[in-house]
Amino acid sequence: MTHDHDGPHEHDLGLSHDLPTLLNRRRALGLLTGAGLAAALAACSGSDSSGSPATTSTPASSSSSTGTTATVTDEVPEETGGPFPGDGSNGVNVLTESGVVRSDIRSSFAGASTTAQGVTAKLELTILDLNGSAVTPYEGAAVYVWHCDREGRYSMYDSQLAGENYLRGVQAADTDGKLAFTTIFPGAYSGRWPHIHFEVYKTAADAQKATGKLRTSQIALPEDACKLVYATSGYEQSSTNLAQTPLDGDMVFSDGHSLQMATVTGNVDDGMTIQLNVAV
Repeated sequence: MTHDHDGPHEHDLGLSHDLPTLLNRRRALGLLTGAGLAAALAACSGSDSSGSPATTSTPASSSSSTGTTATVTDEVPEETGGPFPGDGSNGVNVLTESGVVRSDIRSSFAGASTTAQGVTAKLELTILDLNGSAVTPYEGAAVYVWHCDREGRYSMYDSQLAGENYLRGVQAADTDGKLAFTTIFPGAYSGRWPHIHFEVYKTAADAQKATGKLRTSQIALPEDACKLVYATSGYEQSSTNLAQTPLDGDMVFSDGHSLQMATVTGNVDDGMTIQLNVAV
């Protein structure tokens, strides 16, 4: 495929290419009660490596808390994987490459070495097993994450990045259901609200075989955090694209995003932290 910034954007190969499947949308499971809820919420509380929110006192260069991490009473909705999944369902497959299970996904691997440029971001997810009214950390569940680069391009598919596989990787959840990736803050391309794709698997071994998939979904990024990042060098086109596609007009998030809207903290100098609780 080619990527032409002057013509129709490749990431908008028509709505038919990127329509949400909308399976299992917001299955009502009732309110969580008792010790199970307390334990789950304790497991889900996010912080940076120092144990406190990554914030600064300068509003012009920092984001103290943007978006809201929803109380988990529903499974994260099923969404389209889009035209650039890299999981073997649409041509190329990165999941079978040795080294795909990694925490830092900024650079390509398995014979490629290009590093994606942009504002550093830490993506922290808590994977929860929702069974009726019971919610528990999903130990061992694996997440495959992929997203576009600062220029709005996807590795493996863009004509300039066909030999690259950066901003893709797999991590398995620990005993608390937590996992984390070091990446860059994604850009915004024409026709879509800024987002991160992910697939949840039962185990890392399943992810590497692309079998036993539990959910495909997308993470929405809050507007104030996007504006903060897109004011930095290299994200100029993202700033323009952000203004052209409102969240409530996005083809994936327009029908609701409460379970997909991340909380973002941090600043562009020290890095942003993106957090979301994901129930499956």
